[in-house]
Amino acid sequence: MKRRSILTGLGFIPFSAYGKSLFDFFNIFSQNKADPMIIRKESIDFQWPVQEPFLFCVHHLDHYPSGNKNFGLDQKHFAGRNMGQDFDVKDGFRIYHGREIPGFPVHPHRGFETITIVRKGYVDHADSMGAAGRYGEGDVQWMTAGSGVQHSEMFPLLHQEQGNTVELFQIWLNLPRQDKMTRPDFKMLWANTIPKINPNPQVEISLICGEYAGQTFRQTPPKSWANNPEHGVTIMLVKLKPGARFIYPASKEKLNRSFYFFEGHGVKVNQEKIQGKEAVFFDSSVELVVESESTYSEFLILDSKSINEPIVQHGPFVMNSREDIYQTIQDYQRTQFGGWSWSRHDMIHGSKIERFAKYPDGRVEKPERGNS
Repeated sequence: MKRRSILTGLGFIPFSAYGKSLFDFFNIFSQNKADPMIIRKESIDFQWPVQEPFLFCVHHLDHYPSGNKNFGLDQKHFAGRNMGQDFDVKDGFRIYHGREIPGFPVHPHRGFETITIVRKGYVDHADSMGAAGRYGEGDVQWMTAGSGVQHSEMFPLLHQEQGNTVELFQIWLNLPRQDKMTRPDFKMLWANTIPKINPNPQVEISLICGEYAGQTFRQTPPKSWANNPEHGVTIMLVKLKPGARFIYPASKEKLNRSFYFFEGHGVKVNQEKIQGKEAVFFDSSVELVVESESTYSEFLILDSKSINEPIVQHGPFVMNSREDIYQTIQDYQRTQFGGWSWSRHDMIHGSKIERFAKYPDGRVEKPERGNS
């Protein structure tokens, strides 16, 4: 499965070019006959199956070598790659749409949000609103594309004397019809502002959005579907030490509940064995007891009520009808969603290893000193 080009020529590709169609990935409610608490289960690698209102989830893990003077890769690493469309792992990494610096040069979005959780390494952001940033090492960027924005997401190789591992999740969250044309916005969740919850010494939870064990964290842009607690959006990462036990409560409301077991093995959920790296869609009315056996394990949880509106998706645009998509393409061709004022399409922000966010109003924000 491959996260392919966002733009081809003057047009756009269908979502199926990422590897599967949008509807292959979510709202597949054929009940698992062996265990009624499990709606669906499948092995995962790079791009993961999702349930609405989540549209897309991908796990990037790239072990880049030391960077060159341009914070990219030496040409010796280009051999045998489809440069500009490099989605096959070679020597432990992909270059994606980058030509020297890995990542995703300028491309547009409309009608949904991107949530980028960077666990290792750094991402450089630039956009058509004039905003910019560098974030990583546990930070999260939550961007509402809304009525339309162009942005670039590059992975500068800042270390020139050692390797540059980049690990991140990118999640796409839909916007309801009433908010699809909201003003673009983004918000930084710096690593040390994200609650770490330890219900017992063997469990650590990073609560990126939602509620758990009496704690609430919902620092999203104001028009996000996740901003309203009644929508039940939860995004969290859970780490279990060997022998740990984690309880996830049942919901009185119908939620689309997805667990992604991406690290470790030997995990059981209500005594159901999880085999290695798997995505599991659970019945949200059932309390889940997750137990690790002999190894460290880690998983991502995505949980939400459905928006329950028509979805028409075309490349980087997610709207409610074909007419909306036609209008979006015309708008983009006419306005370029504000245009691109940056000096390069794969914009990066220098050699200094410093995290920051510059917002469209010129305000600059940095993590507090001492924050990781």
